[in-house]
Amino acid sequence: MTDSTKSRARGADKRRRLTAAAAEVLHRQGVERTTIADIAETADVPVGNVYYYFKTKDELVQAALSEHEGNLAELTTELDRLPDPLDRLKALVHAWVGQRDIAVRFGCPTGTLAVELDKRADGTLDQEAGRVIRVLLDWVEHQFRALGRPDAGDLAVTLVAGYQGMSLLANALRDPDLMTREGNRLIRWLDTLAAGGAAS
Repeated sequence: MTDSTKSRARGADKRRRLTAAAAEVLHRQGVERTTIADIAETADVPVGNVYYYFKTKDELVQAALSEHEGNLAELTTELDRLPDPLDRLKALVHAWVGQRDIAVRFGCPTGTLAVELDKRADGTLDQEAGRVIRVLLDWVEHQFRALGRPDAGDLAVTLVAGYQGMSLLANALRDPDLMTREGNRLIRWLDTLAAGGAAS
C-alpha cells in the first residue's frame, strides 16, 4: 500500500468517524446544543481537522441524516431477507422496541432531528430529514402492498406514526415499558390485518 493510498484510507476513516459521531451526538444533544468540538471529541479527531471534511455544522447535520438513512438501509436490507412481508413488518416493530432504552433517553433519531430542524428559519435540512422518514414510509408501504392491501399507503402512515408516537411518549414519560406495550399492540394489529381484518 502506497503512502497516498494510506493517507486516503486514513482520511476516509476520519470522515466516517465524524459522520457516525455527528449522528450520535446530535441525537443525544440536539442541533443547537451540539458544537463541532463535541463531534470531534466523540470521533477522536482533532477539532481543527474537522473543517477539512465539513466546513459548517450544517454539513455535519447533513452527514448525520445520511448516517441515519444508511442505518435504515442496512436494517431494511436485513429485513428483506425474510420471505414474508408480514414477518418483515413485525421484525421492524421488534427492532424499534429493541431500541427502547435509547428512545427513552433521546427519542427517535430522525424524528427528533426533523422536529428540531423544522423550527429553524434557514435552510432545507428539515426537508432532508423528512426525506429520510419518507424512505421508511415507502418501504413499509411496499410491504403492505405485498400483503395485497389496497390501503397500503394509509397503513404505512399508521404504523410509522405508531412508532413515532410511542418513541415520543416513552421519551417524555421516561417509560421503556410503554414502547414494549405499544410494540406488542402494533404486532397484534399487524396480525389482524394479515388475517383480513379492517384497519383500526
